[in-house]
Amino acid sequence: MSRRGTAEEKTAKSDPIYRNRLVNMLVNRILKHGKKSLAFILVI
Repeated sequence: MSRRGTAEEKTAKSDPIYRNRLVNMLVNRILKHGKKSLAFILVI
């Protein structure tokens, strides 16, 4: 039996433009080499 506790479930933060969690999750899936600004341009 492990001594570690269970991991807390993380909630996705909302994006700065639309204040929507789903948009932020989509942008994070599209990310290429950490360029989040480019991913936001592709979504918009």
